[in-house]
Amino acid sequence: MIRPLRAAFELAWRQRPAEVVDDERTVVTNAVVDCAVYRDGVRRPEAGDPASAIRQVRRRGRGTFVWIGLHEPTEDELAGVASQFGLHPLAVEDAVHAHQRPKLEQYDETLFMVLKTVRYVGHSELTETSEVVESSEIMVFVGADFVITVRHGSHGSLGTLRRRLEGAPEQLAKGPSAVLHAIADQVVDHYLDVTAAVRDDIDEIESAVFADTRGSAAEVGRIYQLKREVLELKRAVGPLDRPLQRLSESSLAVIDPDIRSYFRDVADHLTRVSDQVTGYDSLIDSILQANLAQVQATQNEDMRKITAWAAIIAVPTMVCGVYGMNFDHMPELHWRFGYPLVLAVIATASFLIHRGFRRNGWL
Repeated sequence: MIRPLRAAFELAWRQRPAEVVDDERTVVTNAVVDCAVYRDGVRRPEAGDPASAIRQVRRRGRGTFVWIGLHEPTEDELAGVASQFGLHPLAVEDAVHAHQRPKLEQYDETLFMVLKTVRYVGHSELTETSEVVESSEIMVFVGADFVITVRHGSHGSLGTLRRRLEGAPEQLAKGPSAVLHAIADQVVDHYLDVTAAVRDDIDEIESAVFADTRGSAAEVGRIYQLKREVLELKRAVGPLDRPLQRLSESSLAVIDPDIRSYFRDVADHLTRVSDQVTGYDSLIDSILQANLAQVQATQNEDMRKITAWAAIIAVPTMVCGVYGMNFDHMPELHWRFGYPLVLAVIATASFLIHRGFRRNGWL
């Protein structure tokens, strides 16, 4: 069922009009955050809507590209933009519905990249329900003369990044691949910030666990919640390794050769983050095992104490049980000093057993 549907999508895309610039439909969408035309790295003031912007770019030719930023567009809104730039319908579907793994796909001369953005959620105290890592997504369409960014979620804004790039026209002049690199670099830098903050939470949990040598079953919930949040970070970081390696090592038509070395630097930073996240995951497992071991040791200690007291109580119970039997002829039953003697025997035996347990560390 999936293969025929996928084939239909690809067939429709192959049969699209060869030139979509002449399509005079105006793309009007509330999802457009920013739309700008750049020539030689400098923003031009007359971009207008996406349809007019792409016409300007194709008319002016080399050294010019358009960057359109969208935030959570609907299917109809993104379809209007996709028709202007000839975007593949499968990539458009992914961009609309989100919830994708980080990946890099190529459709003819267009690259489609998915990146997971993460944000550390501040909190006064880590609890069993604390949200530590919040993730969103950025999808990037990169062509020879356009960049389309589709952002999902409440964080990961690219406004500051756009202004920073506009302040460095020599970098922006390298085209759409420079924008893709800047986005990937910013996403990975945020990973570094989040991992540093998560490390503080791990240190807090670690201190709390080892401060109480008896262990605490209540800490298990906090440790497990933190592990889930680290796994959320791991799902964002891990799959991004192969796309960055491909961007830094493969000869892709829309990637400027000068930008390829910049992607290698981003890949190195990602490797550092990935190593940290993997280490955090292992460390949390160790903390969890240590806490469980402390709890188990405490339970064993309590059981030893209970067993020791039960053994001490067994002596008077046994003696009293024997003398509680209703017989006339029993040792020392009618002797004046029989009762004090039995009590002395019980006390002495109990004392010796107690002393033995104390010496062995049971009490």
